[in-house]
Amino acid sequence: MNNRFARISALSLLLALCAGCATSSLAPQASPAQAAAFSLLEQGKPREAAQQLEAQAFAATGAQRSRLLADAAFAWNEAGDATRARSLLAQVTPRQLGGEEKARYQLLSGEFALADNQPAQALQNLGETAPGLSPAYQARWFLARGKALEATGKPVEAAEARSHADAGLTGSARSDNQREIMRLLAALDDNTLRARATALPAGNPLYNFAGRALLSRGLPLPRPFDRAPSSFDVSKRPAADRDGYRPPVKLAVLLPLTGNLATAAAPVRDGLLAAYYAESRRRPDIEFLDTAGTPGGATAAYDRAVAAGADYVIGPLGRDEVSALFARSLSVPVLALNRPTDVREPPAGSVGFSLAPEDDGIMAAEYLLAHGQRNALVVASSDDNGRRAATAFRERMAARGGQVAGSISVAETPGDVSAQLRNYAAADSVFLAVRGPTARALAPQLALSGLAGKPRVGSSQLVLGTGKPEEDMALDGIAFPGERWTSSGVTGLPSAASVAATLPTARGPAARLFAFGYDAWLITAYLEPLAAGSEGGLPGATGTLHLDGFGNILRSPAWSTFSGGRPNAIIGTR
Repeated sequence: MNNRFARISALSLLLALCAGCATSSLAPQASPAQAAAFSLLEQGKPREAAQQLEAQAFAATGAQRSRLLADAAFAWNEAGDATRARSLLAQVTPRQLGGEEKARYQLLSGEFALADNQPAQALQNLGETAPGLSPAYQARWFLARGKALEATGKPVEAAEARSHADAGLTGSARSDNQREIMRLLAALDDNTLRARATALPAGNPLYNFAGRALLSRGLPLPRPFDRAPSSFDVSKRPAADRDGYRPPVKLAVLLPLTGNLATAAAPVRDGLLAAYYAESRRRPDIEFLDTAGTPGGATAAYDRAVAAGADYVIGPLGRDEVSALFARSLSVPVLALNRPTDVREPPAGSVGFSLAPEDDGIMAAEYLLAHGQRNALVVASSDDNGRRAATAFRERMAARGGQVAGSISVAETPGDVSAQLRNYAAADSVFLAVRGPTARALAPQLALSGLAGKPRVGSSQLVLGTGKPEEDMALDGIAFPGERWTSSGVTGLPSAASVAATLPTARGPAARLFAFGYDAWLITAYLEPLAAGSEGGLPGATGTLHLDGFGNILRSPAWSTFSGGRPNAIIGTR
């Protein structure tokens, strides 16, 4: 053997052995007492864990002392005593730590640096990775890194770090984190958002958030959303037709046919049946089950549907009903017709579809921003719809670099608010989250305050209470998000006027819910191409439909404006 090669090989072997010894000395097996103390932390008893670990630390020496001090500091911090935790952490020799102890030390020292408003130091303390952390602590590490990255001027990297935390979070912590991710992405201009989304590799958890942000602005996706191949399993359905039509075999529809929500359920039911009977190809057996508008009624109806052999379920309709169903383990997937009250994502394999007031606020903000308006006055009704739309509008404007000049809350009959309106004459636009009659009463006051000539956009509630052109001329020039069916028509569905002439559940405000029910059938029958991310989305009666990476239907509306007292479609609106 070549002597030089032999010497190098021997040296490499020696270094490898030394490295292995060093690694094992830094991460020895925890003693039974240390393991028992740390198990108290995992049982939700951090103070007891901290006391035992600290006592063990002061009875130990060398590296073992550092390891125990680090764990004691972590436990004291979990117990809410940051002062004691900092004192112990300062006594730790970091190079003597290894494995999970080192990772917890990095996390704690990074969080303390953030609390001290030292984001650069936090990034250094956290390190590039934190191997060995349990999933819950791993999520905390990513959240801390995200906060530090944002504070050092790296919003996209911050959003990406937060996206890695998402899977390890639950409940309000997860929904709060998702809002923060969308806020960070909202601050990007269109070109930057598009470029950064395109550059993300397949499987990067930020892509699904970036895609949602792109669609909310009316921008195309670089590629379909990332999702597991079995996310929406339709393999038990008969083969799809060439256009992707592949409905279930037995369909159950859960609606509140009695109770307080029955009036809203009727047009949804009739819109769904209109789409169902308009289809000449294979249709599933269909059964309607009454939920009575209660959580208990919804879960009982779902159980009856499963027992009867349904392989897909549409509904329920009420928010409380959806929350009750999403909290369960679902053996048969559902297309829920509302958002849950706790902003929970749909269970795996299920889909959420809604006409939420929050969507109106987001759409209105994006509409004004796309047209160059960045300083809006908000006038909203004091009911739940108005408040939710106004809140979403304010949040989206702030996240996208715009601002709200002011907010005015009005009753259904608004009275004289002209003095308040004059206070915000510098606004460059107005968002009206009110019904038609309220907007008609506000129109002359807006004119006298110098706001009538500025861009005005309403929520979808604007059309409620309208229908008399001679009165609705006061609404001329106000843009609002509407339904494709009522503004420009939908292939396969008669015009809104002709259907309304014969069907009471398609008249006036009910037309929107009728279109909603129609689309519920389309989503069910075309779930496979929707999940595959067919380019351009699915043309529906309520708008163009996309299925995002979290199981929610995103809707691009048809924009309209009043002209001569009648709604008219706006052509070419993004």
